[in-house]
Amino acid sequence: MRELDHLRRAANVKVMIFDVDGVLTDGSLTYNADGEITKTFFVLDGLGIQLLNKTGVKTAIISARQSPIVVKRAADLGITHVYQGIHDKRIAFKSLLEETGVSADQCGYIGDDVIDLPLLLQVGFAVAVPSGHAEVQHRAHYVTRANGGRGAVREVCDMLMRAQGTYEQALAPYFA
Repeated sequence: MRELDHLRRAANVKVMIFDVDGVLTDGSLTYNADGEITKTFFVLDGLGIQLLNKTGVKTAIISARQSPIVVKRAADLGITHVYQGIHDKRIAFKSLLEETGVSADQCGYIGDDVIDLPLLLQVGFAVAVPSGHAEVQHRAHYVTRANGGRGAVREVCDMLMRAQGTYEQALAPYFA
């Protein structure tokens, strides 16, 4: 029953929102000699986001941390809605809903820590990663098999496309 519920919820998603640290990355923060933070992104996750964008599902990032690396990665992937440096993620979420004209139940969100709970409790499809905080996993509609920064985002993108019947069409150019 729970599996059918998360697939039903995934089928309704019009905007998929991603946290960064612990979701788009593995959560590690590496400081270089100048004190700047570097992040590592997983290439399979990136292609999943690009494919999802092509199906008409909008994508967004909401992150409490501010990073020019995230702006660059979002631009590379075609993520047009990027909110950073906002610790109360509800503020960014409200702006996103106004900009896109969708309702909270038409959004999905994937997070890993308690700072993500306010959004996870509002969206129609709440996702956590297996390395995420227990409170987050407990309240998610789905917990990915893959870890953050190691395929969790691709798993969710593929699930959304399958649930919405767009997976085969999204992959068709690669079979030609």
